[in-house]
Amino acid sequence: MTSLNGQIAIVTGASSGIGAASARALAQAGATLVVVARRADRLSAMVSELGKGALPFATDMADPDAPQALHDFVLDRFGRADILVNNAGILHAAPLDQFDLDQLRPMIALNYEAVVRTSTLFGRTMKAAGKGQIINISSIGANIIAPGVGVYGGLKRALEAFTDCLRVELAGSGVKVGIVAPGTTSTEIFEDMKSRGQPAWDSFIPPMQAEDIAQAVTFMAQQSERTNMARIQIYAAADNH
Repeated sequence: MTSLNGQIAIVTGASSGIGAASARALAQAGATLVVVARRADRLSAMVSELGKGALPFATDMADPDAPQALHDFVLDRFGRADILVNNAGILHAAPLDQFDLDQLRPMIALNYEAVVRTSTLFGRTMKAAGKGQIINISSIGANIIAPGVGVYGGLKRALEAFTDCLRVELAGSGVKVGIVAPGTTSTEIFEDMKSRGQPAWDSFIPPMQAEDIAQAVTFMAQQSERTNMARIQIYAAADNH
């Protein structure tokens, strides 16, 4: 396993859930973190917890200018980026008659466009440096066909197609690209469903914890430079309630 000591790792959506757990796990493995989210107060607390020179970057990654601003911030502070974890995302799932179309553009902006923009910008910089790793957080929902999840699953499927193509394009450049696709995990992503009185998936499907996914992210990041782990797909092993 490759040491992450001295590595600069960026995690988006780091104020809670999988993002926060991944930031902690990467820091414990030796990386210096740049944590990204909208909630500045949570990021301040996270930076205090992480130590090791961790820095906050408060922004809404759905803003089309945010990926460039994040990229410039990291390069200005550290001169390089070693690991990028694109985790920020939102979930709005509802039957056809109830789906709020006003949620469509925000989901596209954060779940897909932000990942493409951020991966492209950091991918160019990593390619020029001859090393780096991009880890995009997807979902098993990318391959689930079910009522009410077409937008969320469709965007995750698009994210996976983009990620796979990026991995092939960067093969041999020293830049590795991979997907971590979790099953149902208890995080704040289900708050929208719960606020509308809709049964959240973690209420009837055995959920994993954010730390379980963070272990997979760190495992992928620690692989030898000789290998590119393209995908980790994770399901709950048992009812964890």
